[in-house]
Amino acid sequence: QVQLVESGGGSVQAGGSLRLSCAATGSIAVINSMGWYRQAPGKQRELVATISGAGRTNYADSVKGRFTISRDNAKNTGYLQMNSLKPEDTAVYLCNANLNVPYYTSSYNSDYWGQGTQVTVSS
Repeated sequence: QVQLVESGGGSVQAGGSLRLSCAATGSIAVINSMGWYRQAPGKQRELVATISGAGRTNYADSVKGRFTISRDNAKNTGYLQMNSLKPEDTAVYLCNANLNVPYYTSSYNSDYWGQGTQVTVSS
């Protein structure tokens, strides 16, 4: 069964750093693209960063220069390095990936979501 398993959340003080990981487990051929989203209480889910299959990255204005998205294709894992954290970064962070999944003699692409990991930044 294909899953995205997140880790790395926690509590830090403002100015601190955290690194989130998102591992694709199960039988997959390749991660086509990956993104990180976040949702704070009472707010809509927002896109934080994305990385394409070719390695192109895109960031929300609020995290540019502080967050870095990356991927390790050999490990089928994506990362979100978060530096200079601010209290307004507090949210549940969710990983989303479009995966190529083998199916008999063929394969298909499908979107998956991780379970979410809490990031809390105190002032």
